[in-house]
Amino acid sequence: MSASSEHFDVAAYALGVLDDDDVEAFERHLDDCAQCRSELLESQDVPGMLDAIKADSVSPERTRP
Repeated sequence: MSASSEHFDVAAYALGVLDDDDVEAFERHLDDCAQCRSELLESQDVPGMLDAIKADSVSPERTRP
């Protein structure tokens, strides 16, 4: 993870798509970056919301027009 991409990794970190090395680097970055900590707090519900949308879209109760 380059220094220029650290702030862009918040969403990837929240979604759990970073590799192990990038997770470690981003967590070190979080120690010193209030902006990323704040953004991470704001986005902490996103993975659950995406799971709910996915579950709803594949629900057997859902019918096609």
